Amino acid sequence: MFKNILFVVLFLVISTTYAHETKDAITDSISNIPHEISGIITDNVTQLPLEGIGVYNQTSGANTYTDIAGYYKLSDISEGDIINFYGLGYEGKNITITSAQLDKTLDISVVNTAVSLDQIVLVSKVNSLTSLVDIDVKNSPVKSAQEILSKVPGLIIGQHAGGGKAEQLFLRGFDVDHGTDIAIDVDGLPVNLPSHAHGQGYADLHFVIPETIDNIDFGKGPYYADKGNFNTAGYVSLKTKKAIDKNLLSLEVGQFNTVRALGLFKVIENDKSNAYIGSELVLTDGVFDSPQDFNRINIMGRYNFNNYEDEELTVTLSHFQSKWNASGQIPIRAVEQGLISRFGAIDDTEGGITGRSNLWVNHRKQLSEHEELKSKAFISRYNFELYSNFTFFLEDPVNGDQIRQKEARTIIGAETAYQHTFDLKDESSRLRFNAGIGFRYDDNNDVELSRSRNRRETLERLAFGDVDEVNGYTFAHATYKKGNWTFNPGVRIDYFEFDYVDFLSPTFDSRSEDEVIISPKFNTIFAPNPNLQLFAKAGFGYHSNDSRVVTAGTGEDTLPAAFGADLGTIVKPFKGLVLNAALWSLSLQQEFVYVGDAGVVEPSGKSQRFGVDFGARYQITKWLYANADINYTYARSTDEPDGQDFIPLAPDLTSSGNLSVQNLGKFSGGLSYRFIKDRPANEDNSIVADGYFVTDFNANYAFAKNWNIGLIIENLFDTEWNETQFATETRLFNEVNPVEEITFTPGTPFSARVKLSVNF
Repeated sequence: MFKNILFVVLFLVISTTYAHETKDAITDSISNIPHEISGIITDNVTQLPLEGIGVYNQTSGANTYTDIAGYYKLSDISEGDIINFYGLGYEGKNITITSAQLDKTLDISVVNTAVSLDQIVLVSKVNSLTSLVDIDVKNSPVKSAQEILSKVPGLIIGQHAGGGKAEQLFLRGFDVDHGTDIAIDVDGLPVNLPSHAHGQGYADLHFVIPETIDNIDFGKGPYYADKGNFNTAGYVSLKTKKAIDKNLLSLEVGQFNTVRALGLFKVIENDKSNAYIGSELVLTDGVFDSPQDFNRINIMGRYNFNNYEDEELTVTLSHFQSKWNASGQIPIRAVEQGLISRFGAIDDTEGGITGRSNLWVNHRKQLSEHEELKSKAFISRYNFELYSNFTFFLEDPVNGDQIRQKEARTIIGAETAYQHTFDLKDESSRLRFNAGIGFRYDDNNDVELSRSRNRRETLERLAFGDVDEVNGYTFAHATYKKGNWTFNPGVRIDYFEFDYVDFLSPTFDSRSEDEVIISPKFNTIFAPNPNLQLFAKAGFGYHSNDSRVVTAGTGEDTLPAAFGADLGTIVKPFKGLVLNAALWSLSLQQEFVYVGDAGVVEPSGKSQRFGVDFGARYQITKWLYANADINYTYARSTDEPDGQDFIPLAPDLTSSGNLSVQNLGKFSGGLSYRFIKDRPANEDNSIVADGYFVTDFNANYAFAKNWNIGLIIENLFDTEWNETQFATETRLFNEVNPVEEITFTPGTPFSARVKLSVNF
């Protein structure tokens, strides 16, 4: 409580100070307004205005970005200043300002070129690392839906249910399960599903076609006012392409009867409107002894209107459907005793079916030179049915312990955000204010947990009911730049209403709870030159509890809060090399553990994490690029005695990296790795989950006209590794007593696919 009060007081003091200074600056005499330049930045080939191109004054440190119309205006300009115009994928351009150019229009045309680290300029931006990861994505494009999140530095993924289930996530010492502590969205469409049949915050990204991804915006920690539920360890916001340059047909064929077909096609292409459709089909039997019979289909359509003056509208419609069989997690002793192979199964009737249909709209309106309004609205229809068997014959030695988890959900939401940029008298100061309001409603019907047999027979319903969850919110934050300093105070207010109707109750049983949470944030950046940035961040975030737990009234926190702090730097010691490092801490008011066989979210007390992140990106040559990240975390439960305070499956050391070749004649490709160290699987570290180091490879060769042939190899060195692991008490069919040990899903062995694609 003291930290909350202190943070709110600090926020109010800073906000009041800034408001007073802003009022004075605006109302003062304008006789001493500094010089400025303004203009439109366009692509030299298309002649279309470009949004997001950076304009940086190397002399004063002032910077800005072009708006929807390609328009920029930069104050604090003097004769002799060097202005840098830059953007990822464009040649940088430097102009020395003459007296004749002061207070004049200066239109710029930039030249498209290969993506390079040289195009990055370190400026006072809250999430500068996002620009660096954009280069990672462009140099080594995502090749599968499973890879999408692994592009985020320090984020490790694992699959343990045949490819159809959302990946298990690890970030900053969290076993995030499927999304409890990472907020994920796609172009503003929320991915996390609260009060999910399988787990709180369940985030299934398989409805995204990898080739449509343009870039990945992310932030670690709970420091961002526009990010709400599940933003504790961080957030990931995927940006997909508004238009495609060329039509694309692609076919992949590989081991284990794997086939992937892709098509991207232009539908409309004119001066102001673009539209395209995309489709993806994935089929595979998988590496397991019992075939997965996996199939997934994705369909996406997008329309974008941009008048390149003051308005942009994007409408997206997508549908995905997937079904599969799974071999589940298997106990080590079953393999060691020769009962099954590493790729065998105790219960091969696991699996499921899921799908999601989405319609979402994004609209932007430039109200004036200083004002912009962004709005979004979305509706999704989601279905999920999963069959699992975590304990085999522990509870039911006759029929086995298979369970069914099922739900049918509708999601509706909208948000509007307003931005105003103030012109201040002080030539070294700038102020931008953002505020937004929105809501999300989840109507989750027939949420079920049942005991089942062979995916056909229902033996007993353990939980069954309807969940309604409403989240209304508002947020505001200001970005104030004073010389080399940037200050970003913010606050977010969330209101939740949780409703649950229990169908298993002999009488009508409808329960409801509501709560409000206030989350203050503060970011500070010091950037004395374009090659160095120091930052400090602090803030509160939260992850909600499951509605069924909240309304049960058993004393668990409804909206457990998290408090985090970061202190770090980004430095560019010389051209082509960028290093980043951060020291951080994060404390949670309550951890969650999902108990699969009981179908409940079980609170496990308070926790504290400390860690260090380090990353390096190096443009070795124009065609060779390398990046690597290493992350260390010390994670402990604060409510338990020493030796009993380990957080199960929390990784303490992870690393990932990539060496990629681009534009080397007709060749491109890359070599990547991911590493996770041994980690405790239970509270006293008596059971250990084995770490692994896995390497992947891809190579591409362009031939003929617009044709490309490629080779994709997963697990190049055929490492024996366990992708996901859990300490679980299980009993096999021939055992009298249960055993607690590691159950695991084996990682993919050497697996190769050939890819043929054509652009036209």
